[in-house]
This record gives sequence, C-alpha cells and structure tokens, in this order.
Amino acid sequence: MAAVNDRIALVLFIALVVVGGGAIGLLTAPGEWYAALAKPAFNPPNWVFAPVWLTLYAMIGVAGWRVWRREHGGSTLVLWWVQLALNFLWSPIFFAAQNAGLALAVIAAMWLAIAAFIGLAWRLDRPAAWLFVPYLAWVSFATLLNASIWWLN
Repeated sequence: MAAVNDRIALVLFIALVVVGGGAIGLLTAPGEWYAALAKPAFNPPNWVFAPVWLTLYAMIGVAGWRVWRREHGGSTLVLWWVQLALNFLWSPIFFAAQNAGLALAVIAAMWLAIAAFIGLAWRLDRPAAWLFVPYLAWVSFATLLNASIWWLN
C-alpha cells in the first residue's frame, strides 16, 4: 500500500507543477507587447520555451516528491515551494503586467531559491539536487534574457 501511495504522490507532484505551469503559460502567453520588444541576439525562438519548460517542470515535480518522501515539511521542502511560487509568479509579472524590471527581481529571487534548494537537497537526496541543476542553468539563461530585455526596453 505504501508503494501505491508513493506513486500517487509522485503523479500529484508532477501534475501540480506541469499543469500549474502550463496553465499559467497559457493564461499569460506572450502577445503583441512581447513581440514588439527589442530582444538580444541570443533570444531563442518562441517554440523552444514549451518543450524546455515541460521537461523542467517534470523534473521539478520529481525532485519535490523525492524531498517530500524524506522530510515532510522541512526546510528543503519549504525552499521547493518557494521556488515554485516564484516560478509561477514570474510569467504574470513579465507578460501580463508587462513589468520586466519587477520580473527581473522575481527571477533573481527564484535563482537564489533554486541554488539554495540544490545546496540543501545535496545532503538530503542527491538525485533531487541533480534534477535541479538543468533548472538552475535554464533560469540563469532566462535571468540574462530578462535583464537584457529590461535593459533594451
């Protein structure tokens, strides 16, 4: 029975992140405002973002589940929730509120939360920490992209 509950929890963690992130992405899809912005030469085409985020969201869900199995309510899990809240907050601020400056502050805080999660998870569950490494790399790139868009506009 415990194995069944573990699988259900894993599915719920992944679904929360993938469905939540996907819904926010759909509700705050880039529109005319974003299309009209000056962007740096390294800005990827729009089609790149969905598959990258889908993959990262699945990995974030698995990492959260792994930590949850080890510590119900500990500081590592709190950081997991903090980074997720910041992640879900970024798109509405950047795309819906059209505020690249405030979005830059949010993504910088998200980067710190992700890095802190990796540090704490490293001692608790190394696979969970490793699952966040590509996420940190992508958010590093996204932070540079956000900063560049803010600077250019």
